[in-house]
Amino acid sequence: MNLHAVDWIVIALYFVVTLAIGLYYSRRARGDVNEFFLSGRNAPWWLAGTSMVATTFAADTPLAVTELVAKNGIAGNWLWWSLVMSGTMTVFFFARLWRRADVMTDVEFAELRYSGKPAAFLRGFRALYLGIPINCIILAWVNLAMITILKETIGVTQLQAEIILVGLLLFTAFYTTLAGLWGVLVTDLFQFVLMMAMIIVLAIFAVHSVGGVDELVRKVAERDAASGVLGSRLDFLPGLNSAWMPLIALCTYLAVNWWASWYPGSEPGGGGYVAQRIFSAKDERHGVLATLWFNVANFALRPWPWILTALATIVLYPDLKDPKIGYIRIFMDEQVFPWYLRGFIIAGFAAAYMSTIATQLNWGASYIINDFYRRFLVRTASDRHYVLASQAATILLVAVSIVATRYFDSISGAWKLMMLTGAGTGTVYLLRWYWWRINAWSEVVAMTVAAVVSIGLQLPWGSWSGWNSDDPTQFAYLMLTTVAATSVAWIAATIVTPAEPLDKLTAFYRRARPAGPGWLPVRNLLGAAAPEPTETLGSQFVNWLLGSALVYASLFGIGHLVFKNWLPGAGLLILALICGAIISRNLNFQNTAEE
Repeated sequence: MNLHAVDWIVIALYFVVTLAIGLYYSRRARGDVNEFFLSGRNAPWWLAGTSMVATTFAADTPLAVTELVAKNGIAGNWLWWSLVMSGTMTVFFFARLWRRADVMTDVEFAELRYSGKPAAFLRGFRALYLGIPINCIILAWVNLAMITILKETIGVTQLQAEIILVGLLLFTAFYTTLAGLWGVLVTDLFQFVLMMAMIIVLAIFAVHSVGGVDELVRKVAERDAASGVLGSRLDFLPGLNSAWMPLIALCTYLAVNWWASWYPGSEPGGGGYVAQRIFSAKDERHGVLATLWFNVANFALRPWPWILTALATIVLYPDLKDPKIGYIRIFMDEQVFPWYLRGFIIAGFAAAYMSTIATQLNWGASYIINDFYRRFLVRTASDRHYVLASQAATILLVAVSIVATRYFDSISGAWKLMMLTGAGTGTVYLLRWYWWRINAWSEVVAMTVAAVVSIGLQLPWGSWSGWNSDDPTQFAYLMLTTVAATSVAWIAATIVTPAEPLDKLTAFYRRARPAGPGWLPVRNLLGAAAPEPTETLGSQFVNWLLGSALVYASLFGIGHLVFKNWLPGAGLLILALICGAIISRNLNFQNTAEE
């Protein structure tokens, strides 16, 4: 389907606005590393939180959700809905601690918490491991989605799509290196508003094209019944015998996945670009509110337009071999979506793509420069030198990500790969804040064993073909086995290696002031000089439960209203409001106590 002149004008205007924002903020980032990577630690909560959401809203996300819904039904989204509990834990247990740490990256935390050569090794290793291969895997799956979108929307070949992609990457790298994090934050806000508006509009037209919500439900149910497979793709929570989402997979997501796995944007204990946005916030309160807004918007507000469109693709294009293509086909179909809006939705996809790429480039460069280059290679250069080095690192990441893109063919598969290679590490990232006995070797062993075991279980070994992560049941086996092996390994490493020196432990406790009994030996050592935690574990636990209830009640309340289940939908949204009011009171009380 050819694009019209008005489509190209809209797309061009989008790029002009994005570039203008980058040019406007270029003065702030030109010679100050703190401004380049952390916006001078002066970002308001709504801007920092919206930037987090925009980063997770990549070009791949609606395609991956479409694929999940087609293969596993609405309940397939529990793969990432289960991470609500990890996200809200970051809000109430860790956001304040990260802000107090006063570091530039979460990788720098290694030498704040641990000491000596193991800490230095961990910091350098994580900087390169997360900054280059892991970061480029993320960039690759986003690139893969954008290539698919380009091929399907403007009818180019694979090679032509790759050439256009390089242009998009270079454009994004240009304004990212020009404007630093301030430019990323503000362009993220613009891009999020555009892409959120367009996915809602697309969902409205998609549902209308199949006769409305009632007809959509009826036709999907008919197709499920005709397939002869037990269960329904319309279930929010699958039945015990559902073939769309096996019980063992659902239980693994709900009971293990959220606390055990490292995943970008939902790391247990926070980290990555979420931690970066917390560092960039004005103060602890803004850091907490930014992370809370991120979790509400990410999990409760975004999914349903994607899900409705995905269900419509099942009805309209039942014979697609590649389900994720259905999402693109539906807005290119003039019988479904009006041609005069197509330029806006393609610009929205460009926005989704660039918002994620911009953050990944800035975040990855911060690891390479702050935690490797500046820490181990060039220690005493000027800020201007490090800004230029960061810009060079950004270009390096662009080049490596292009190469990595050729090695992926499944977006949801890449999501699962990321979760599995970090399976079992989550407990270390949670406990390192709250238990003095965790040391650098705990993290090193956890990272190494998780990657080796998860990859080893998927490789063919003789007559054993390995588990396939695309199969929900085998994914559960992979997750449970990797978590068990990793947990045994890091606990053993912690026991047989010495604890961190007392001076390092006391210095960390004075700065972060973590609550709970895990630091009691250190508090006793400090005696009257020990600063008291500003929160209790009990209050944090209550807020965490309320926060998780707030997000899940909002998510399913909106879902029920979408499907015209008015009473349960209204009841769940009222519950969400009550939880929000109690959380607000609790946070205000904590802030008053601190003052």
